[in-house]
Amino acid sequence: MTPPFTAFQLGLYSFGDSTPSPDTGVTLSPAQRMKNLLEEAELADQVGLDVFGLGEHHRPDYLVSSPATVLAAMAARTRSIRLTSAVTVLGTDDPVRVYQQFATLDLLSGGRAELMVGRGSFAESFPLFLGGMPADYDALFAERLELLLQVRDHEHVTWRGRTRPPLNGEGVYPRPERPLPVWLAVGGTPSSARRAGTLGLPMALAIIGGAYERFAPFVRLYRDAAQAAGHGELPLGINAHGFLADTSREAADLAFPAHSLVMNRLGRERGWAPMGRAHFDAERRLGRALFVGDPEEVTEKILHQHELFGHTRFLMQMSVGTLPHRAMLRSIELFGTQVAPLVRAEVARRLAPAGA
Repeated sequence: MTPPFTAFQLGLYSFGDSTPSPDTGVTLSPAQRMKNLLEEAELADQVGLDVFGLGEHHRPDYLVSSPATVLAAMAARTRSIRLTSAVTVLGTDDPVRVYQQFATLDLLSGGRAELMVGRGSFAESFPLFLGGMPADYDALFAERLELLLQVRDHEHVTWRGRTRPPLNGEGVYPRPERPLPVWLAVGGTPSSARRAGTLGLPMALAIIGGAYERFAPFVRLYRDAAQAAGHGELPLGINAHGFLADTSREAADLAFPAHSLVMNRLGRERGWAPMGRAHFDAERRLGRALFVGDPEEVTEKILHQHELFGHTRFLMQMSVGTLPHRAMLRSIELFGTQVAPLVRAEVARRLAPAGA
């Protein structure tokens, strides 16, 4: 079951970064960072963005370990925006409990909850919940995804697996008023793209570095698998890093210190080459992964990407590192009031029947 799509959707996602300011070296208190995060979601709703997502992490530099809890607080302060995880690390959580949390969120929000599940790009949840990385993580993930979809589609489930106790027809509650939308997040693994298409799930493709054209084969794999399984056309989302300001130079000057601090810290953990300003600016060019610039540049880039992928949703992670809160709010305002209307109108024009 896929969510209804009446127009191209644009939104934001965040991990609730809790890192030192590159300007002052000061890290906001968790309470203040959470307050700022709620204000970001509230403004995103007010300026007409479609989606706000929160990623799950279990490390000191990210604040959100329980997306459903924070999204419930956002539900109380927003009216229309969809609220999703981005992502839920399903391999280290119980699918029944995950379903219950997001079904509850759906009821609280008036039918605005979604789930984005994935294998996860960080490993810190595995020792915390499983005692270490399992020998066959893909099999673990596949089994838990199967159970999640069973629970979503059936009130009473009979199920046997290797990774949790069986279900013998027990009921799972609460039940939302419509099937809970479940997206599969993919970072460039071919088998994950095929899985999404075969299962008939919307796919969210993360593109956070390099030329985005190189991800076209994963989109073809996804669509070919969906067609072979009889699902037809499915929603496709692109998740990317970005930031907006009134001028291109201002956007780059604001975003680079925080962005490079985060990416270079992760790079030291993973063996990546350091990111300098020249690399950062190169990634801002048309065809490259960073959506950092003024509204005209970002609009052009989203529409160029749409020509390549024909996707139906674009989510931007603006808070890569700690940026001034006022600048974050301005970036959200520009995205919602200047970029989103132009992108939606142009995509609608492209998709309109000839002669309409």
